[in-house]
Amino acid sequence: MTLPDYHGGSLANLMASLRAALGRPSADYPPLRGLPPEEIADARNVVLLVADGLGLDLLRRIGAGSAWERHRRGAMTSVFPSTTASAITTFMTGEAPQQHALTGWFTYLAEAGSVLAVLPFRARFGGASLSAAGITPRDLFGLTPLFDTLAVPSVVVAPAWIAGTDFNTAHSGSARRIGYKGLAQLFASVASVAEAPGRKYIYAYLPDIDALAHEHGTGSDKVAARFQELDRLFGNFLETLRGSDTLVIATADHGLIDTAPERMVKLSDHPELERTLVLPLCGEPRAAYCYVHPDRGAAFERYVGDKLGHCAELHRSEELLQRGFFGLGEPHPRLARRIGHYTLLMKDNWVIKDQVAGEKPFQHIGVHGGVSAEEMTVPLVVARV
Repeated sequence: MTLPDYHGGSLANLMASLRAALGRPSADYPPLRGLPPEEIADARNVVLLVADGLGLDLLRRIGAGSAWERHRRGAMTSVFPSTTASAITTFMTGEAPQQHALTGWFTYLAEAGSVLAVLPFRARFGGASLSAAGITPRDLFGLTPLFDTLAVPSVVVAPAWIAGTDFNTAHSGSARRIGYKGLAQLFASVASVAEAPGRKYIYAYLPDIDALAHEHGTGSDKVAARFQELDRLFGNFLETLRGSDTLVIATADHGLIDTAPERMVKLSDHPELERTLVLPLCGEPRAAYCYVHPDRGAAFERYVGDKLGHCAELHRSEELLQRGFFGLGEPHPRLARRIGHYTLLMKDNWVIKDQVAGEKPFQHIGVHGGVSAEEMTVPLVVARV
C-alpha cells in the first residue's frame, strides 16, 4: 500500500501551504514539504493547475524531457480514496476527506436517503440533479469553499460543461468562474487573468488525461498525444507569463492503473455475497464500501475470505478511519456513515462492480481509487515566472 502522507506530503498539505500563504493556516495539516507558504506568499499571482489523472508513474512514462518534468520539484500523495470526487473536493475546500466527508464517486448520504453520484450531484439510479428538488450541494454537504476564506480574489477555470454544474458552482463560492473549450483556450484564459492588475489566486482544472485513460488505457497513443499537446501549451504558457510574477503549481488529483475484463469482479456473479448487503456498493471499484446487514456480518466476512481473498483485502471501515486513511484531526460528523461497515481494497489491478436498475454496464481500462503507488502518487511541478 501507498497511503496518504498527511503529515507533510499530500494534496491536503499542498492546500495547507496555499491556505497559510493566501488566507488562514490549516488547523489540522502542516504545510507541504518542499513548498513553504513563504514561497507562495512572495508571488503576485498563484496558479494551481490540476491535470486529472496525470499521476507520477504516467508522467515518467510519457513525459521524459517535458516542461512538466523540467519543472518537477518532487512528488506527493493523493488523498484516500485516490479519486476525483474526493481529491477535487480537497482542492476546492482545502480539507482532506476526514473533514469534507466526500468519500468517492458514489457516496451514501443518509440525510438524502440515497447513494449519490457526487460530482454530477444526482442519485445513483440516474435521476435528475438533486437541485431539481430544491437541494443544493451547499445545503447537503455544508462545506465552505476555500475561495471564500482567502485574502485575495480568486478565479476558477474549468471546462465549459463543468463550470456551471451544481457541484462546481457551489464549491467555487465567491470565485469568478470561467468556462473554456479546448486546452488552448484554457491556457489563454488563465494567462489573461494572471496578466490583469492586482494579486489573485487561479485554480484551473483539466479532465482530458483521465477521460482518455478511462476509455483507452494509460499506455494508449491517445493519452500520449494529449499529454504532448498539454505539455507544449504548458511550456508556451510559462513563456507568455514571463514578467508577470506568477507562481505556477501543477499537479494531479490521482494517478491510474490499467485493468482488464478478466480482473473485474461482478457482484451479480456472487449472489450469496450480494444477499448480505443492504445498499449498493459505494466509493470506487478499487475501494468499495460495503453496507452489510447487521445479521450477516459473519457470512459476509466468510464469503470474502473464501471467494475473494485472491483479489481483495477486507478491512473494517472503522479501522481505516482510525488508521488515518482519510486524514488527520477531528472527522466530519457524518464521515463514519459514508464509508460503510467494511471496505474492500482491491489487490493488484482488480476492480469490483455492481449494477443498479437502469444503469448501463461499462468497463473502464484506466482505473483509480485504490492504494497502489500508480494511483496514489502525483507530481509536484513548480515554476516561478
